[in-house]
Amino acid sequence: MKLWNKKAAAWLLAGTMTVLMSGCSSDMPGGQGGFNGKNTESSGSGDSTESSEPFDIHSDEVEKKTDEIERIIDNYFYFEQDDAKREESYYDGLMDGLEDPYSVYYTKEEYDQLMEDDEGVYAGVGAVVSKNLDTQMVYVVRPIIGSPAEKAGLLPEDVIVAVDDVDVTADMELEEVVDMIRGEVGTTVTLTIYREGESDYLYIDLTREMVENVTVTSEMLENNIGYIKVEEFIENTPDQFHQQLDALVAGGAQSLIIDMRDNPGGLVTAVTDMCDYIIQDDAGGDGLILATKDKNGESMEEWHCKDGHSVDLPMVVLVNGNSASAAEIFTGCMKDYGLATIVGTNTYGKGIVQSVIPLSDGSAIKITIAKYFTPGGNDIHLVGIAPDVEIDLPDELKTKVTIPHEEDTQLQKAIEVLTK
Repeated sequence: MKLWNKKAAAWLLAGTMTVLMSGCSSDMPGGQGGFNGKNTESSGSGDSTESSEPFDIHSDEVEKKTDEIERIIDNYFYFEQDDAKREESYYDGLMDGLEDPYSVYYTKEEYDQLMEDDEGVYAGVGAVVSKNLDTQMVYVVRPIIGSPAEKAGLLPEDVIVAVDDVDVTADMELEEVVDMIRGEVGTTVTLTIYREGESDYLYIDLTREMVENVTVTSEMLENNIGYIKVEEFIENTPDQFHQQLDALVAGGAQSLIIDMRDNPGGLVTAVTDMCDYIIQDDAGGDGLILATKDKNGESMEEWHCKDGHSVDLPMVVLVNGNSASAAEIFTGCMKDYGLATIVGTNTYGKGIVQSVIPLSDGSAIKITIAKYFTPGGNDIHLVGIAPDVEIDLPDELKTKVTIPHEEDTQLQKAIEVLTK
């Protein structure tokens, strides 16, 4: 199961599904899903003025119309046809018709890449990207340290205008842009970038590499404050989190800051494991971490604490508007159980669950199947989680890849909260 914004552990149908929960995406996975990319939420009205009959793709009318269109294409279309692309477009169209940016079709190659992404090593340029809900523009959330994106000078909030010679348009899915950026190791891609303050577009050439995504880093700050930064939730994240948290506690940490800023989400198994490591098994009576409900409001699945481990230290969770999906599950758990003070700005607000379902030919679809709710029963979809202490970064810091601790106003506020 994944919690991120066409990317982002099986728990349904005996391993035949992978569920994603994410807000942002990356050129490796991509979302913001995901519970996976920071995609725009859209919804149909549910009304139809054209027909009162439910749509049936197998009806004679649909088959007749499809045949008619095919004959016109075969007889009149001027350019050479790509039969494989035409076939793929049918499947894309089925998913596009749902008017849900998180429900998409994967080719076999794309599905294989998705599975590779979850392992933390992938071929790409190493930039987490997202799609602005209002402007529909695809922008860089952050380049991964040491990646081609960082080496080439990509910065947070850079807007991707084109990939090679293909313009990035508002109606493109985030995953479509991600797929254009990705490619074989050693090949190059040119990104056309709009950067605020520049008089013209920037043209940045990047050579694709195998990128290892280290998802957890930590250090001991002054006053014995342990600091842990979680970049996203993939298969290797829980082990890294446990090890570094244990090391901080063994080293004398008397309080913790867990930084979820710019975290697009990821695997539900990863985030529930990490919540379980902190929360007491009997917390709140049954130690509920996460609950999901289907479109009829019926309970689908619940995750509860069970590992017998807990952490009893004062804690702050740092968040911002790019903290999405699985990052919001973690934040919601800590907030609902009263284990942490939330510092920063309102989170992204992605509270729906996608399931990736493999098809018989090796391709797959990702489809929204449920909403998730925090332990306190809160529905955060399109709402997000409000911080207990609201503080933003100065605008000039938001475009920096690395912010020195002493300049990081949100981190300094978190330290202030703990020291008081």
